Formats: sequence, structure tokens, C-alpha cells
Amino acid sequence: MKAIAIETHDLSLVYGAKPAVKSLNLTVKTGEIFGLLGHNGAGKTTTVSLLTTLLTPTSGTASVLGHDIVKQSRAVQQSIGYLPENVQFYDNMTLYENLEYFGKLSGLKNPRKRIAEVLELLDFTGHDNERLATFSKGMRQRVGIAQAILHKPKLLFLDEPTSGLDPQGVKSLRDLILKLNKELGITIFMNTHLLSEVTQTCTSIGILRSGVLIYQDSLADTLKRFAGNGSLEDIYLQIDTTTER
Repeated sequence: MKAIAIETHDLSLVYGAKPAVKSLNLTVKTGEIFGLLGHNGAGKTTTVSLLTTLLTPTSGTASVLGHDIVKQSRAVQQSIGYLPENVQFYDNMTLYENLEYFGKLSGLKNPRKRIAEVLELLDFTGHDNERLATFSKGMRQRVGIAQAILHKPKLLFLDEPTSGLDPQGVKSLRDLILKLNKELGITIFMNTHLLSEVTQTCTSIGILRSGVLIYQDSLADTLKRFAGNGSLEDIYLQIDTTTER
């Protein structure tokens, strides 16, 4: 049986009188690529912000790689990587300078060797001295993943990683996600609205609606359960419209 990478118990976050995430009970196993689906405003980014300790829950508990997100937030931060939807870099600095800065923030005392290893892994060598102001969206996403894995995390959070990418950029990022998972054994938790990418990338899925997790299962079992119901988009719409509100 695989170990548990993420586990939540009635995890909730309330803004004023409005729950952004409500009684979330979620389990992600080590080695999975988990896709969290939902319409805009469903609570996907808020969930990631809770699990990465950027937000503090109103109630409930959660553990990430065995660490409590509130009581052991520093341990969580040291063991995960995170790529936000709109990753921010210093555009007037070179690729190497940006990665050196983020590497030192992650606790790497001498990041030079690790930066070279990561750029080789991502097939992104030869750009070390180029300023990020000249980089395309796809290149910036690759830099974002580079900074997220510099400290060798066991779990990687990706928030809408394909947002704004052209088809070639989407494919390149998909191949990279699969490589990180299969070759390095990194567990991946990603929010996405592109259901076509879920079918080609994820091993399990969850569906959020108005902050409530209404469905979770492996992708394989989901496709078997709804065999004959069309594409994953059709299945998603069926779950979303038929599950009790």
C-alpha cells in the first residue's frame, strides 16, 4: 500500500460568512499525479494555498508528507515545491541569477551545481545568461518549475500550470510533468481546467464545487465507472450536475 502524501480532515476556510473551502476530506497517495478540477471560483487555488501554508485554515486539519500544515508549517515548506499560476521573477536578472536567488531562499548554500543539474534535467541549458524579460510564457513556466525543484522536493504543487500556453507549450509542460513524476518519483498535485490534459497526465482526480469536494477517485476507475458516457468533459459535467448540492 502506498504511503499518504496529503491528507485533510474537515479542512475549511471561511472569508467573512462565505466558505471558500468547506469540510474538505481529501487523500493523495505518494507517487500520484493528482488533478483537482472545478469551475472558476470553486476553491482550487484556495485549497493549494492552504496545503502550501500560504493560508491558515479556519478549522479542520491537514498533513503534507506527514507534517501538520499549521503546527509544522516550516517543515511543509521545506519538503514541497510550488509553482503558482502567475509566477513572479526578476525580469532584469538573468536565468542563473534568478535561480541562484531562489536556491538560496530554499536553503541551498552553494546552488551552482544544483542549478546546472536542474537545467540539464529540464532540457533548458544555454539560457543561463539571458534576462527573463526576453523569455516567452512557456520558457517562464519552465523556469518556474526549475525554481520549484531546486531543493529536491518530494511533492510539487502546480496551480493552473498550462494557463496561457500555446499547444506546443502545453505539450512540453505535460511531458515535463510526466518526467518529474516517473523519473524522480515526485508526487504532483495540480489544479487545471484543461480536461484533455487530465486524461494524459493525471492518475487520480478530485472535483470541487463551491468549496466542497464532490468527487474523488483514480482516473482509471472513473473512466470505467462512466464507460459509455463520452469524454472526461462529459463525465465531469455529469458528476457536477447530478451530485447533490
